[in-house]
Amino acid sequence: MQSPRKKTRQVKIGSVTLGGDAPVRLQSMTTTHTRDVEATVDQIAQLAEAGCELVRVATPTEADARALGKIKSRITIPLIADIHFNSRFALIALDEGVDKLRLNPGNIGKREYTVEIVQKAKKRGVPIRIGVNGGSLEKDLMEKFGPTPEALVESAKRHVAILEELDFHDIIISLKASNVPTMVAAYRLASQTFPYPLHLGVTEAGTLLRGSIYNAIGIGTLLQEGIGDTIRVSLTAESVEEIKVGKMILEALELRKGVRVISCPSCGRAEVDVLKLANEVESRAQKLKDPLTISVLGCVVNGPGEAHESDFGITGGKDKGMIYLDGKQHRVVEEEKLVDELFKDIEKKTQT
Repeated sequence: MQSPRKKTRQVKIGSVTLGGDAPVRLQSMTTTHTRDVEATVDQIAQLAEAGCELVRVATPTEADARALGKIKSRITIPLIADIHFNSRFALIALDEGVDKLRLNPGNIGKREYTVEIVQKAKKRGVPIRIGVNGGSLEKDLMEKFGPTPEALVESAKRHVAILEELDFHDIIISLKASNVPTMVAAYRLASQTFPYPLHLGVTEAGTLLRGSIYNAIGIGTLLQEGIGDTIRVSLTAESVEEIKVGKMILEALELRKGVRVISCPSCGRAEVDVLKLANEVESRAQKLKDPLTISVLGCVVNGPGEAHESDFGITGGKDKGMIYLDGKQHRVVEEEKLVDELFKDIEKKTQT
C-alpha cells in the first residue's frame, strides 16, 4: 500500500504550486544552447506538449542569461535558470523574469553575492532549488563520508543554512546520485531532515532503457513511500523521452491518470504480431489526452479477461482480432486494420 504523501512547505514557481498537497510535478531540461532562442523555444514547446510542467535551461554564459526573457515571453510553462558559480548570471536571470533558480549558495563565492541574489529573489517571489550531486560534493565531506547519503544531506544542510540565515525559505532540495540505493537513502534521510519540497531524480542514470529502469526504481520507490514533490527523469536521450517515462512512473503509482496501454509479453499461442500491434498502439496513444486504458493481447487465453477491465482492447486470432469497447466484444477486424479501426472507435468515444 502506498504511504501518504509527506506535506512539505509549499512554494510557487510561476503559475505552478509545488509541495504541500499539490500534485507531483513533471519537469525536464533542454539540451539546446539557451542563447539559441528559436531552438530552445521549440524544444520547450515539444516538452510542454508531452506534459512537462516545469522546464530548466542551462545558463553558463551571459548570452544565455540575457536570452531568458525572450524565451519566457514565448513559452507556456514556468522557466528555471540553472546557475553555477557566477552570481552575476543569477542576477541577470532574475531581471529577465525567470520563475525559479537552480543555484547552490555555497558555490557562489563571497557572502555579499549570495545576499544580493537572495534579496532580489525574495522581492520577486522566485524560489531557489539547492541541487546536491554525488559527483560534486565538497572535498571535506568526501574525505569524511565519501559519496554517501549522509554526505549528500550534510551538503544540503550547509546550503540551506545560508538561505535560512537570510530569512529565505522558498527552497526546493535535490540530492542526486547515480547509484540508486544511495539516492533512495539520501532522500529518505532528507525527508526526515528538511520541511522543504524534494525534487527527485537519479543523476547520470544512462541511456533510454537503462536510465528509465534506474529512475523508475529510484523515483518510484520514494514516491511509493510518500516522498517527493517533483521529478526529473534524467536520460541520455531526447528530453521528451524524460517526460514520457516520468508520466508512466506517476501513472503506474496511480499518482496521475493518463493513457495506459496494457500489452501481453506474447508467446507461442499468439497468432497476430503482438509486438508490432503494441508498439503502434503505444505510439499513437501518447497523443490522446483523456485518461483511459487500452489492452493489446495476443490470444484468447488471457485476452478476454484483460479486455473486460479496459476501456478499449484488442485480442488476437488467426490473421484477425476482436475489438472490445468498455470491456465487451464489439467487432472482428482483419489484423492489418486492427489499430486503425481501434483508434476510429477511440476517437468516436472520446469526442462524444
